[in-house]
Amino acid sequence: MFEYENLKGCVKPYIIAELGSNHNGDMELAKNMIAKAKECGADCIKLQSWTKDVLFSRKVYEDNYFLKDDYRNRTDYTLEEIVEKFSIDQEDHYCLWKYCKEIGIDFNSTPFNEEETDLLVDELDVPFIKIASMDLNNLPFLRYVAKKGKPVVLSTGLCGLSDINDAVLCLEENGCHQIILLHCVSIYPPKDDQVNLNNMDMLRDNFGYPVGYSDHTFGTVAPILSVAKGACVIEKHFTLDKEMFGWDHKISADPRELKEIVNQVSIAYKMLGSYRRIVNESQERKDAFQRSIIAAKEIKKGQVIKKEDLTFKRPGTGIPPKYVDFIIGKEAKRDIPYDSIVKMEDF
Repeated sequence: MFEYENLKGCVKPYIIAELGSNHNGDMELAKNMIAKAKECGADCIKLQSWTKDVLFSRKVYEDNYFLKDDYRNRTDYTLEEIVEKFSIDQEDHYCLWKYCKEIGIDFNSTPFNEEETDLLVDELDVPFIKIASMDLNNLPFLRYVAKKGKPVVLSTGLCGLSDINDAVLCLEENGCHQIILLHCVSIYPPKDDQVNLNNMDMLRDNFGYPVGYSDHTFGTVAPILSVAKGACVIEKHFTLDKEMFGWDHKISADPRELKEIVNQVSIAYKMLGSYRRIVNESQERKDAFQRSIIAAKEIKKGQVIKKEDLTFKRPGTGIPPKYVDFIIGKEAKRDIPYDSIVKMEDF
């Protein structure tokens, strides 16, 4: 369950399976995807709440610009037809929200206008508002979102530091101080040297808010690595079939990969452990591995102990090597056999 206060600090990442429009407008397919995401261990599924009239202007439809994002280059659909087919209406939202409630996984969606925000917040009471990278510089929309009283998860693709700063200030000035910044590269997929996970440190250092990672790479490496950068939220596109027709299937995780991300992220989080130094080894193991001051040769009673009379060997049950200067120059009170552990009562 999403709780903003619980996501601050070093926490196990909250994993969002981004269905986006990978349901291709088929609500039965969407339910199957939700069930599989739950089975894989995701904390939340997320859709995208747009309609044909909200997302693109007439020019984009005339250009069919986004059709080239589909690797099969289908020519039997126009962009306008695809957007209309893949969009989900209010009834679909309620249906999928109810299904998520039934199986026990968080429901959310990305809104792209005020009406969609109202549906998600006022009617469905989503736990947070997710803002897509494309709307990071849409300050009028951010002002409206900020006043809804929900945490905002803000993707930062497409924009430089100045735009991110403007967006954060806009949210803050309009009453939103529960913000999570997602490092994001809005290329599908980015090259390895474009992923720049170190930006997560930069975002945290500059803005002081929790950070996460929205992934568009192939495979599972980047989201798992993001744990080491303190990701409190990890968002990964999800599909049941990478070969399915549509925008995002090819860069999405399939069930095997999503399960691997969930499992490996959990392991990575455990391995990060504590900032506070903790000695986990038992005293028995410390004694077995560490060294003690040992007689390098036979030392006679009354002999003044010299540096060359001593060496350091396992086990560590005797005097630690750091005290060797204290022993040098002392007089042996009794014979100390060769290769024996030197004791305090020996001098």
